[in-house]
Amino acid sequence: MALILKILIYSYLCAGVQCVHQMPWLPCKFTDEHVFSNKEGHTETELIHREAMLQFGQKGDAPVNPQAITFLVTGSKLDLRRYVEGVEAEHLECELRRYSTEGIHVRWPVQGPSEYNRWFSCTLKHSKGLSTVIGFLRHPSDQPPSGQQDYRSWSAIADREILTTSVVMVMKTQSPSVKAGLGSQQKLHCQFAIDHKGPNMTVEWYWQYRGERNRLFSHTSRSGQTHGTGVGLKSLAGGDASYTLPFTKMSSEGTYICSVSVMPLFSSLDITLQIEEAPRVSLNIGPTLSLQEGGEQKVVCDAEGYYPLDVNIVWHVQDPALAGQRVGAPLPKVLDNILLSSHRHNQDKTYSLSAFFYLQASLRNSGKQFTCSVSHKSLRVPIRKSFILTVEEPSSWMFTLTVGFIVLVLLVILYVMLSFLNQARKQSVQKKPY
Repeated sequence: MALILKILIYSYLCAGVQCVHQMPWLPCKFTDEHVFSNKEGHTETELIHREAMLQFGQKGDAPVNPQAITFLVTGSKLDLRRYVEGVEAEHLECELRRYSTEGIHVRWPVQGPSEYNRWFSCTLKHSKGLSTVIGFLRHPSDQPPSGQQDYRSWSAIADREILTTSVVMVMKTQSPSVKAGLGSQQKLHCQFAIDHKGPNMTVEWYWQYRGERNRLFSHTSRSGQTHGTGVGLKSLAGGDASYTLPFTKMSSEGTYICSVSVMPLFSSLDITLQIEEAPRVSLNIGPTLSLQEGGEQKVVCDAEGYYPLDVNIVWHVQDPALAGQRVGAPLPKVLDNILLSSHRHNQDKTYSLSAFFYLQASLRNSGKQFTCSVSHKSLRVPIRKSFILTVEEPSSWMFTLTVGFIVLVLLVILYVMLSFLNQARKQSVQKKPY
């Protein structure tokens, strides 16, 4: 039902492709939380998925969908739509959650009589993983905090309630997942914006991999203290907290965490860096191979220097003339007598593998094309290396040469034997008495 409603509203507002910055609303999933103590006295959290709308406008606007919870985002110095500008609305996944300040109360520097706040986070993810945006929504309240953890005393939200909010802080990355080759320079994108000047903020970068976690960079605006490198302070002043890796190594792989803290808000973005090194593929023979019928040749296809481990090597054979046909061309025949070496570990922690077979020359295979195809996750299409086999019959001159050689050997043997017999006869005559 929610999907049908979404499509109908899209059809109403869109003529062609409609982008987010042109739309006054966005359907969202509101993940509500119910915190309670179980029978053993332990705290448990029940997640409740509710239908909601993120609607941009002015206070008092009627809800676009009266059947859903409406988060009405009114004007402020930050426009959340600007951070997803140019993205087709159908490619955005929107999720709203309550945000806990862990009992910390800090007055946000805004004008107005409402000193207290209820906080919500809004996450906008590109469905193809191209970007992630996190915005904090402030809902003003006259009710002071209860003095305990706020998640224990959250007020209920009705199914059709309208919550008037404003965006006070935004974080964005255009690279939630990065694939890099060895020795490349990578810039991990992270930007942020806050709705007031001179905030007391802390920006940090961490690297995390297989349980290990290291701090790469930190900067605190109040003290001016900076630890680590990789982020330009001039860029940081303009909201650009991107981190630069000057030279990627195998040890660079992992999750990079960009975090911004402005009390009582804390937000972080995870950026995954994966090392992918494409294999170098080669054959131990040239583009053509000539053999006599019955001859044998070991043919080796080497895939070297790839990462990660998984690679697939396939040998197949086909008639190159038929392969050029667009329609009705037979599929290449996969060779099943292929032997694989074990994975070899290189010094730079990449891998190598060989796939080989022993080619028995036959006239029926003369003119056939043999192709080694190597697939790996770093490749959009497989790498292919081929050679053409030419098989020759034993020629008549070779037969004549062979027979002549045999005759010559027999003549030499006969000559040696006659010489030996003649020498023996002479010795026998000399020994006779007169």
